[in-house]
Amino acid sequence: MEKQVPEIDLEQERKEILNAFRGLLRTIKNRSKEDTRRIRKAFDVAVEAHKDMRRKSGEPYIYHPIAVARICAEEMGLGTTSIVCALLHDTVEDTSLTLKQVETIFGSDIAQLVDGVTKIGKLSFNTQASQADNHQKMLLAMAKDIRVVLIKIADRLHNVRTLDSMSPEKQYKTATETLEIYAPLAHRLGIFRIKAELEDRSLRY
Repeated sequence: MEKQVPEIDLEQERKEILNAFRGLLRTIKNRSKEDTRRIRKAFDVAVEAHKDMRRKSGEPYIYHPIAVARICAEEMGLGTTSIVCALLHDTVEDTSLTLKQVETIFGSDIAQLVDGVTKIGKLSFNTQASQADNHQKMLLAMAKDIRVVLIKIADRLHNVRTLDSMSPEKQYKTATETLEIYAPLAHRLGIFRIKAELEDRSLRY
């Protein structure tokens, strides 16, 4: 007997995505009209870029960048530029949007941040790569712009918060990387509550 695929109410999903975005806006303190305009533009671009993508849980992919942006705003106290980058952080790697297009729409500062986060995402955290080498690369990225590493830590924090929907192999790989690379970086940066959560959630897997 074939498994019934539940019908997706796209209009309801659209409303829920907008609600999640409004929730993000509410967490951003002292934002100007220009800040709101830039964040809304990034949201619109990200929604369009990720429109056909879903997470393993089945929910629209756009919830992930919104959640990462919210961590940046609410839990790290980062500013508008970082929030815009967080909304866009997976577009160049996972969609047809190019870095050149990001630069044209948002300027070189945002494009450089998105490029930095994309490059960190491509680092090889496997048994062949030495931990010291990976730390060195992460610290090099941090030296260029610390926001790149903070956004990547926010990305990893949301990933470990939603590991339940992943396969056991993916859970183990992500948890191990988090314990070896991201939790120590969070400690080094003095974000101890996030470091503790990265460790607690990863140790379950």
